[in-house]
Amino acid sequence: MILQGKATSGIGIAKMWVSKIENIFKEKTGMSVFHGTLNIKLSFNYKIQPDFIILPKEYGGTQNVLVKQCKIFGNTAYIVRAEKNQNGTGDYDLQTIEIISDINFRSKYGIKDNDDITLEVWTFLVLKIISLAYNSKSKEIKELYVGDI
Repeated sequence: MILQGKATSGIGIAKMWVSKIENIFKEKTGMSVFHGTLNIKLSFNYKIQPDFIILPKEYGGTQNVLVKQCKIFGNTAYIVRAEKNQNGTGDYDLQTIEIISDINFRSKYGIKDNDDITLEVWTFLVLKIISLAYNSKSKEIKELYVGDI
């Protein structure tokens, strides 16, 4: 899935929160993160389907942090969203996403507010395959196999 939006300024507290989750983040992803986020304002509400969740007990916080891998400018990055934001009761609406990475994107790519930003996210769909057998005499259907593809 391709997401497009505009760079926007945050409320200025990302450095503090990133410092709280950086060790857990390194453990889960192998990435040492830059202490800040790149905020992007989409033109639609976006709910994250997280790849993993950082629990409050892991970082000494009060809410889950949802994390979804993405690519931006060809670099691996992650969308991070506090649970309150995901539920629509936090500091950011559902159109605003925060990107965390080992790169300061604003500095490296000269990004300014209102610049167009495109990123890729992957959503995996698990399909079930079911094999059925029909017995014409008894008129019964028997399940032979269920599996993921």
